[in-house]
Amino acid sequence: MKTLKTTQELAEFCKAAADYPYITVDTEFLRERTYYSKLCLVQLAVPSEDEDSAVLVDPLADGLSLDPLYTLFRDENVVKVFHAARQDLEIFWVEADVFPKPLFDTQVAAMVCGFGEQVGYETLVRKICKQGVDKTSRFTDWSRRPLTEAQKTYALADVTHLRRIYEHLAAELEKTSRSHWVAEELRTLTQPATYDIQPVDAWKRVKTRTNSAKFLAVVRELAQFREAHAQQNNVPRNRVFKDDALIELASTKPKSPADLGASRLLLREARKGAIADGILAAVKRGVNCPPEQLPKIDNSRDKLKVNPALSDLLRVLLKSKTESSGVAAKLIATSSELDQIAAGEREVPAMSGWRFEVFGEDALKLCEGKIALAAKGQTVQVVSL
Repeated sequence: MKTLKTTQELAEFCKAAADYPYITVDTEFLRERTYYSKLCLVQLAVPSEDEDSAVLVDPLADGLSLDPLYTLFRDENVVKVFHAARQDLEIFWVEADVFPKPLFDTQVAAMVCGFGEQVGYETLVRKICKQGVDKTSRFTDWSRRPLTEAQKTYALADVTHLRRIYEHLAAELEKTSRSHWVAEELRTLTQPATYDIQPVDAWKRVKTRTNSAKFLAVVRELAQFREAHAQQNNVPRNRVFKDDALIELASTKPKSPADLGASRLLLREARKGAIADGILAAVKRGVNCPPEQLPKIDNSRDKLKVNPALSDLLRVLLKSKTESSGVAAKLIATSSELDQIAAGEREVPAMSGWRFEVFGEDALKLCEGKIALAAKGQTVQVVSL
């Protein structure tokens, strides 16, 4: 198997790949010790029986530039095929401000083709290719060199089987006229906002047991400092301090280094230097936050008056119709959206005109009216309740 270690070798492969209708792509990376993923290996394959139709690219090789690959990514005559592409796309966006276009994600396509939600690559290899995947190299440190033959074989399998999977799913989508469903779902994956994490919004991912605006003001400032520090120093946010330590700091509101020393959960490295200074400054900002700048909490979901029986009925109906039509329920409506609909709300994404259609003035009252599940503009079935 061939490993490309020079820009010239990569350029030659990408030039040849541009003559094919698609190319399969995968990556291996590390993220345990960094904020941003460290790209360690790129796997590429074209639809050919040629011996060199599948190759490894070593981005850690001295002097190698991935620019030829990024040029291929911009070539809209070649479909770029990934499985579960989100993390791969984040790497390429952060590294080079590029998204592969046009994009095809076999995990998304599999949901549309009736393989269920979040289906794994191994499952598709087994069901479509009728083969197994060797898992022995799954936990490899891909930054170490040289790679063993077993590791290379494992890595290449992620793009060689992907060719058969892509062709099978693409044919199924064409047969069922559902290709545009996949394109609709993939739109989010090629939006910069999906990967550009703003420190000011980091607090929204921290789970707390209280919705006190004053408490959350301190949480917000601590989370913003942690995210910014992690990004600037390229370290995992948990290496700055973990969520449980953040909650503890927001509760105890330390004012001095001595107060930080009393923390039960704060890492030793965070009790001194730049991190300690940042924590104390963040707590102070949160405590002194003006009332008009306190976090605004959306309690609308808590106030929903959900009809439990109707909500359960909608779930059963959704499951029944999506199974019979061969599409993952997640693509039609989420559980929370069903609760909103059962509470009488109409401004719900699932009712945006192609996911969930409601007929009749009293369509959502139990045992009255009619409900229809729709899939991307194509009504599956109208059911009288």
